[in-house]
Amino acid sequence: ISEFPSRTRQRRRTPSDTAETQVGPATAGPSIMSLDERSEPTFPADGPRPCVVIPDVADMPPYSLDMFAIPRQYQDDLEHVLIPSGMIQSRAEKLAEDIFHDYGGCMIHILCCLKGGAAFFSDLITYLKRFYSQRTPTVPFTFDFIKVSSYRGTESTGNVKVHATGMDFEALKDKHVLIVEDIVDTGRTMAAVVPYLQQHGPASVRVCSLLQKRVAEPAAHLVVHYLGFSVPDHFVVGYCIDYNEFFRDLDHIAIISKTALPKYDQLLSHHTAVTQEERQAGAHI
Repeated sequence: ISEFPSRTRQRRRTPSDTAETQVGPATAGPSIMSLDERSEPTFPADGPRPCVVIPDVADMPPYSLDMFAIPRQYQDDLEHVLIPSGMIQSRAEKLAEDIFHDYGGCMIHILCCLKGGAAFFSDLITYLKRFYSQRTPTVPFTFDFIKVSSYRGTESTGNVKVHATGMDFEALKDKHVLIVEDIVDTGRTMAAVVPYLQQHGPASVRVCSLLQKRVAEPAAHLVVHYLGFSVPDHFVVGYCIDYNEFFRDLDHIAIISKTALPKYDQLLSHHTAVTQEERQAGAHI
């Protein structure tokens, strides 16, 4: 037979008991900082943080497609996996840690470049929330979305256009702005976006990109402050980076086969034609 210790009835505490046992004034728990109480960022004096360098294909062959789960519709159209999904996630977490450290816990206004930057942006803010929630009572960030267009197919047109999606650029005044991009190619696009945003009076403008290509003629005056990977100059797809709207659903970053490009050009043309027909049909209803 098991024996349990008898319970003793506890006397209800009275206000006088509280007064006797309280040593000092009660301390309130941490409260959310107001915008006026936030700290200011301290950016590294020695320039951008280091990144992971993916070797050239000739020096170190990329991963074979057979080693990963590739969507059936893309299996014949890719050459190699350049960066596996797990490595992307690990770098996104480390970049979030670096950003949190540099900004000192102050509020950041993040601008996500659509559409290619959507997946990276989503993962990055997930990791940022973890660092902020564990280490500071500050509201971590606000964000908006912008569209920056200069690409058609595999080529950059050089004609940069910045479109806001439901935001006013004047609202950036006195804010610490962080641009989140999927890939920096020549850098001319982002080199035009940064001064455009600076015209609206933000406290700072910095760039975070998952990838940056090692191209022959990069934009000399562009600085990517937070970079995931430096990659060789190949046209890559996956992780929301597309070729004419395809491959966004691929989890890994892979090199697309050049022989597959006409196929997706035709698919895009067909999709565009069908969409136009549907719109015309709808207009007559």
